[in-house]
This record gives sequence, structure tokens and C-alpha cells, in this order.
Amino acid sequence: MTWTIIVLLVLALVLWGFYVSWRASRLDRLHNRVEAARTALDLALVRRSSAAAELASSGLLDLATSLLLADAVRRTRQAGPVERDLAESDLTRALRATLGEPGLRAELAADQDAEAMVAEVEAAAQQVFIARKFYNDVAGRTIDARRRPLARVLRLSGRAKQPEFFDMDDEMSPAV
Repeated sequence: MTWTIIVLLVLALVLWGFYVSWRASRLDRLHNRVEAARTALDLALVRRSSAAAELASSGLLDLATSLLLADAVRRTRQAGPVERDLAESDLTRALRATLGEPGLRAELAADQDAEAMVAEVEAAAQQVFIARKFYNDVAGRTIDARRRPLARVLRLSGRAKQPEFFDMDDEMSPAV
């Protein structure tokens, strides 16, 4: 009888150890995914910024619009980590105002290079939208996993930094 209890206790401890190990490795994988998603988001933001800078310096836009867009690009490149989301939101608003001008599409219809440049800006903006959604989704799952009682009590996340959501205005269509 006592051997049965001892074997069951050892089995329970081994199973519990496997469970804790599985939770710790899951948290580690989630943190790695957050880092990869953040890198993808940063690359998408840089690509959009570069495409917007190219459009601003192309000579296709009027001077005031070009200066507005170039200033928004400059602010995104100079922004620190704290104010980056605000600077990126400003760039989105500048792009929305630029690409939403009524006469712009008619002017660009004749020039295929200009149309390709605008299409590149729009594709980069769409990529930012997708990358931000993916990053925030992974960050939310990681935060949820870190908040579980077992992860908190046993400190399964180690010294990994808690991910933060990246909130910005990335809607390219005009607000209704």
C-alpha cells in the first residue's frame, strides 16, 4: 500500500514537472514570437516611411503637400521609442491627406511611374496595418500567458521584458 502511494506521488511530481517545463517553454516561444513580430513591424514602418519620403521628393505633389509629408517622415525617423506611435500616426494622417486629394488620382493616371509610386506607398501602409495587428495579437497572448498564476508564482517568464501594445492610427481610408 505504501509503495503504491509513493509511486503515485512520484508520478504526480514528474507530471507536474513536465507541465511546468511545458509552460516555461511556451512562454519562451511567445517571447521569441513577440521579438520577431516587433522586428517585422519595425521593418514595415521603415518601408512605409521610405516610400512616403520618395513620394514627397518626387515632384508629383504640390510644394505644401510635399513639405507636410516630408516633415511627417522626418519626425518618424527622429522619434524615440516613447513617441514613435504618435509620430507614425501623424505620418498616417499626412499620407491619408495626401492620397485623399481629389485631383491627385486624375493627375497620376497619365504617369505610370507616379501611379506605381503611390501603389508602393499604399502597399507599404497595408503591410504596416497587418504587421501591427499581428504584433498586438502576439503581445496580447504573451501578456495573458504571463498573467497566469503558475507563471507569476514560479516566475516562468524569467527576465524577459513584458511586451507592450503598439497603438497607432494606421487606417488609410478617410474617416467617415
